[in-house]
Amino acid sequence: MDESIAFSTGERETSPSQLPIGQILLARGFISAGDLERGLAFQTQFGGRLGAVLVRIGALSESNLLMALSDQLGLPILASNELPADAAPILTVIERSGQIPEWWLDQEAVVWENAADGAICCAARDPLSPSLAEAVELAFAGQQIQWWLVLNQDLDRVLDNVEQALHQQRHNASDEISHLRHLAEEAPVVELVSNTLSQALGERASDIHVEPEERRFRIRYRIDGVLHTRLDLPSERFDAVSSRIKLLAGMDIAERRLPQDGRTTQRINGQQIDIRVSALPGTWGESLVLRLLPKERQQLQLETLGMEIDHRRAFTTAIEEPNGIVLVTGPTGSGKSTTLYAALEAINDGKKKIITAEDPVEYDIVGVNQVQIHAEIGYSFARALRSILRQDPDIIMIGEIRDLETAQIAVQASLTGHLVFSTLHTNDAVSAFTCLVDMGVEPFLIAASLRMVVAQRLVRRLCSRCAAAAEPPSDQILAELRPAIALDRLNQAHWRRSIGCAECQNTGYKGRLGIYELVEVIEPLQEAILRRGTAREATDIARHAGARSLRQDGLLKAASGITSVDEIMRVTGLKIAD
Repeated sequence: MDESIAFSTGERETSPSQLPIGQILLARGFISAGDLERGLAFQTQFGGRLGAVLVRIGALSESNLLMALSDQLGLPILASNELPADAAPILTVIERSGQIPEWWLDQEAVVWENAADGAICCAARDPLSPSLAEAVELAFAGQQIQWWLVLNQDLDRVLDNVEQALHQQRHNASDEISHLRHLAEEAPVVELVSNTLSQALGERASDIHVEPEERRFRIRYRIDGVLHTRLDLPSERFDAVSSRIKLLAGMDIAERRLPQDGRTTQRINGQQIDIRVSALPGTWGESLVLRLLPKERQQLQLETLGMEIDHRRAFTTAIEEPNGIVLVTGPTGSGKSTTLYAALEAINDGKKKIITAEDPVEYDIVGVNQVQIHAEIGYSFARALRSILRQDPDIIMIGEIRDLETAQIAVQASLTGHLVFSTLHTNDAVSAFTCLVDMGVEPFLIAASLRMVVAQRLVRRLCSRCAAAAEPPSDQILAELRPAIALDRLNQAHWRRSIGCAECQNTGYKGRLGIYELVEVIEPLQEAILRRGTAREATDIARHAGARSLRQDGLLKAASGITSVDEIMRVTGLKIAD
């Protein structure tokens, strides 16, 4: 068999000598004609490369074969002392590539980085293997690759080192997992995590944050939207606590370099609680956030969300339309999903087909078909929507409009007789128009399909036990409020401030409610959208039509004594509107 074949070196294919390997060996005097005949006969009967056959039958030394192959392929020969002395540089390059499986390299070849010029060096048992060349070139695309010829005994020595190092790594990883699992199952750790969950639920926390630092880690609860530190512990206990949480959530306790998500259901304080866990690698370890979602909840009603009567009336009219889009906007954690769930509860009379696409499904709603999005397997909002439209729905809820494809399908659904609810991440209601245009949705489609945009935030309620009377706010704040409130209501305002007591954990607040900005897409707004008007122009049209800003709606609630002016300014910002 002719071994004079082209071989890729990563940049070009080289074949310095067109002579067959047998002719090169004869020319250099390494074998006789009789040796060549015996080798060819053996090769014909048993197969294999001619050079390897000649070495096997004792007609040729491996050193002489390498010199002949060097002539034929134009590849240099690597001396024994030039190979890496240990496996560390080889394993470093393998791990960095991320594309060559360790078990295959362990059998076929080794790669390392040349310290002088940064080129990737490769020494293989069979350097003519096209699959090996392809794999290495793919893994190190864009880098210079230098192939070497090496004696089998030298390669065996290095491969043995690599195998031992890999075995030690696997052993260490197995030991580490066993150690972490043991730590996570120790009674004090189990008790600490259980008590943390119980205390968080008892304090009405929505999230638990476990945050490692250099020498300590802290556990904080998000209560009514504000974080409160509850534990500050030495860093030596962090691995055990994080491993316990990850085990509960079905996560890989040995993986600390990549973000992970998990989920579990636990019975805490007599309630079934869904817990969503997110792990994010950081400088001092993984930051863990646990979202607590009670399965058993009171039925959501629009009356309990905090909407003023006029807002509730307008919103109810919008969600009872036979078609169109109703958007709820705001940042993460502003209560958008809760508002949409309450809307579905309000119109779920058993006569309509309602389907939702959510990521994740937070609460089960009786009589509603809820679909869980799985983006990791390609089941996106857009793909789910296409399937949902084939289910003959009357009302569709999309957890979030994230891209043009989803937005286009939502618009088309609304224009073909469906009522669509969804959310967007914008700061105010009118920004939804420009956000959709920026996504690529045509303005005429936005104007034709949108019925209402709601912006919202969550503010804390004053504690009913300890709240005290407060002086009216500044003239600037009152001037901003006056366009949105009747004079008699302003004169009867009941301003209050927070104090703090044992019942509210000395925060002065207990519970939350929403503040809202409702913008109905009336004809002047449609015209502004069609001519791609500015957000300021759209805001002026909405205000002229009577739409209150988030700040004005919040100050209305402060004037009623439900919350404080300080809380409204904290949530909406300190800047006074022009």
